[in-house]
Amino acid sequence: MAECLRKDKIIAESPGMVKALNLVVRAARTDVTVLILGESGVGKEVIARVIHNASQRLCTGSFIKINCGAIPESLLESELFGYEPGAFTGANPKGKPGMFEIADRGTLLLDEISDLPLNLQVKLLRVLQEQEVYRIGATRSIKLDVRIIASTNRNIEEQVQEGSFREDLFYRLNVLPIEIPPLRERKEDILPLTKHFINLYNEKYGVERRLAPQAIPILEEYHWPGNVRELQNVLERLLVMSDEEVIPSSQVQNELTKNRAKYKSPVSVNELIPLKDAKEILEKQLIAMAFECCPSARKVAEVLGLDHSNIVRKAAKYGIRR
Repeated sequence: MAECLRKDKIIAESPGMVKALNLVVRAARTDVTVLILGESGVGKEVIARVIHNASQRLCTGSFIKINCGAIPESLLESELFGYEPGAFTGANPKGKPGMFEIADRGTLLLDEISDLPLNLQVKLLRVLQEQEVYRIGATRSIKLDVRIIASTNRNIEEQVQEGSFREDLFYRLNVLPIEIPPLRERKEDILPLTKHFINLYNEKYGVERRLAPQAIPILEEYHWPGNVRELQNVLERLLVMSDEEVIPSSQVQNELTKNRAKYKSPVSVNELIPLKDAKEILEKQLIAMAFECCPSARKVAEVLGLDHSNIVRKAAKYGIRR
């Protein structure tokens, strides 16, 4: 397992990441279904790959990833489950295997699982329960041996309460939850991560750059809303743009100041009120704004990342009409 962590360049010195990696070790020993939770940029896909690479499935199958939020709903079903020849207009005459079939005897990562439409959640639940898949247009099922890992950057339990994510599917996926802490809660990891990325990009670009010692506290105090991905991008940009062998702390500070403006929150807080009230106010304002900008309730649902029926219900609750 230690070899896998080195190979996948996993850096964990903070208590939160050490705890997460202990769960990763346990997950790799079995085929238990894993739900990886964490903000964008914390490294959820990297953790999923480590679980696959440290498991027996490395020798029997592939690690396959599909982003449930990046594929249009009209195409997602065929991507996941495949289709038979002539199943629909424009289909490949030879048919096509879905991601479940391609991942047979390996691992399938369902990234951004919280974006999966409700109608496909039902079909996914059946696949998990029966360990078999029906291609679109098929009358016979295909038996599968797939290890499932799901990930999301959203509060999926809240989605269950709102009705936009099926409770039975949540429990099927949430057998072993692994939460990856954000970088701002992993300050002990910032220095070793920085050293790793500096070495990586020195080698990639054939340069010899390093940060001034005064730059490290600046990196450690920054909030890192984009997490490890943001740190990686900042360091690559610094190495490419700097003409000096030792990158001064002032240049690091300037880069982070630009990033801070980019990640500035669109929400401002002016006074303390109960969190429940604040959530309702923000929700009402966002839905009202979306209805002003979007041509339909379905488009509003798409923009706000909610189910259509959920949007209709909330609009009625707040008295919002077109």
